[in-house]
Amino acid sequence: MSDNTHAAGHGALPTSNRAVQWFDQRLPVLSLVYGALVVYPTPKNLNYWWNFGFLAGVCLAVQIATGVILAMHYVPEATLAFASVEHIMRDVNYGWLLRYIHMNGASMFFIVVYIHIFRGLYYGSYKSPREVVWWMGVVIVLLMMATAFMGYVLPWGQMSFWGATVITNFFSAIPLVGEPIVKWLWGGFAVGSPTLTRFFALHYLLPFVILGVVLLHIWALHIPKSNNPLGIDIKSPQDTIPFHPYYTAKDAFGMGILFLVFAFFVFFNPNALGHPDNYVPANPLVTPAHIVPEWYFLPFYAILRAVPDKLGGVLLMFASILLLFVLPWLDTSKVRSARFRPIYKQFFWLLAIDVLVLGWVGAKPAEGWFIIIGRIATIYYFAHFLVLLPLIGLFERPKPLPESISKAVLGSQPATATASA
Repeated sequence: MSDNTHAAGHGALPTSNRAVQWFDQRLPVLSLVYGALVVYPTPKNLNYWWNFGFLAGVCLAVQIATGVILAMHYVPEATLAFASVEHIMRDVNYGWLLRYIHMNGASMFFIVVYIHIFRGLYYGSYKSPREVVWWMGVVIVLLMMATAFMGYVLPWGQMSFWGATVITNFFSAIPLVGEPIVKWLWGGFAVGSPTLTRFFALHYLLPFVILGVVLLHIWALHIPKSNNPLGIDIKSPQDTIPFHPYYTAKDAFGMGILFLVFAFFVFFNPNALGHPDNYVPANPLVTPAHIVPEWYFLPFYAILRAVPDKLGGVLLMFASILLLFVLPWLDTSKVRSARFRPIYKQFFWLLAIDVLVLGWVGAKPAEGWFIIIGRIATIYYFAHFLVLLPLIGLFERPKPLPESISKAVLGSQPATATASA
């Protein structure tokens, strides 16, 4: 039993309790958790940017827990949905707290995941042998976007209704299958009660699908082991330390900071990241002056509007995410970390600024200079991945890499000191 456990990369469970040993021999869940979260060998030089994977898991757990309770009181029907949300806010014990946690939790989730993605871009975590880990992460982002969009429709306010109408209508631009897809999403010939029923069912289901993909993401990560700020591979046991207590303590500190920020929005400014029009009941006869999605969709919304052709905008919006699947092959450099890539580092920050500009443009009306700025930012976004990354990898001269993680961490200290430590 212990040989098989070690072969699978899990630690033997250190317990003398015979009942626990008996159970673990028949279903080695405890050994699996012990190997993955306690003795898992982790690079000894991980910094706080590596907290965000764990924090994303915390946000997912919060969303599932609060969502299940909210679903017990929500009514997915056009004439009752808005009133049921008001009932949750006013009549359900701590319903206001649950809804504000769930509503702002979506924003916290996206903030954490977006930082997690940019950390991966900076340190080259998408490169071999972690391509599948990266793919699973992109799939998680796509599922998050679908879940968040459907969740935003459920309160059935003005922005919910018109956001659903505008965004689902974009699918009609797809040749042949577009119209049937839109009618299936609507459940009829317009956004209404059948749409709410479909969106509620999918919004409830998809977080559990995300949870399953997260488990695959972690599984895929534990095969090649975690990347690190140096972007070099683990070469000996001296390069690693156990995950617990070193990184569990670090993650706990990060979680404390996250909850402080989270609590500020929940208790002091719960509607800062929302839109006031969504506190007005949906009215199909009155169009809001400016229809905008939630903030975490704004960069993609700007890309969608950058193309005057409806189909072209839809294709470009999806392409902006899907090209991340081929990113491991677009970056031709053999060096992972931007610490040793001076030219790539500058263009990385240009990309970060470009995404912020796209988000700013997405919140503005599609007119005047906003259209021109959005088009320039969209062109740069795609040029970064499709043109600049391959060229930088060919012509850039990276700095010399350290011999090992231990040597970089300990400096000139001899290897025997590492062993004794």
